[in-house]
Amino acid sequence: MGNKLIELQKTLKEKGILISFSGRFSQGIIEELGDAIKKHMETEDLPRNDIYNVFAIFVEQTQNIKNYTAKKLDTIHYDSIVNSGIVTIGKKEEGYFISSGNLIENKDVEALAERINRISALDKSELKNLYKEQMKRELEQGSMGAGVGLIDIARKASNPVSYSINKVDDLLSFFTITVIV
Repeated sequence: MGNKLIELQKTLKEKGILISFSGRFSQGIIEELGDAIKKHMETEDLPRNDIYNVFAIFVEQTQNIKNYTAKKLDTIHYDSIVNSGIVTIGKKEEGYFISSGNLIENKDVEALAERINRISALDKSELKNLYKEQMKRELEQGSMGAGVGLIDIARKASNPVSYSINKVDDLLSFFTITVIV
């Protein structure tokens, strides 16, 4: 196992990954990882706005995974979905990247892709207006938030949000989203 860990560490360094977590996201894990991210970035003497944006996007992405998992509690795929979450934070030439992923049911793929495509097509001014509009709307019954998470992520990103959806089988796909700050 030792050789495998060295290989994994080497791969993470080559990819610029500073922090990575894979598994079940609880509120406690999200908070602990968030603190670690902030502390790491503060030691690099970065602008406070960059630190805030990376932290905020990390929190939003991991909360999205946690919330999606909660919606699937009574489904036959719950055990697979709850343990499928992953998040990585790293640095490359363009800036810091926050990449996360998890299994999603294939029946949810089309709506998610449409939402991200619609948001990604907007410029910063349009994103700001959409964010304000969404905040004014009443929350739908059973909603876990105002639906501004992806909008806010796109507003904080320095490049367009990228995503991929890879079909795993007839019922599940793996969704990945990457944001650069």
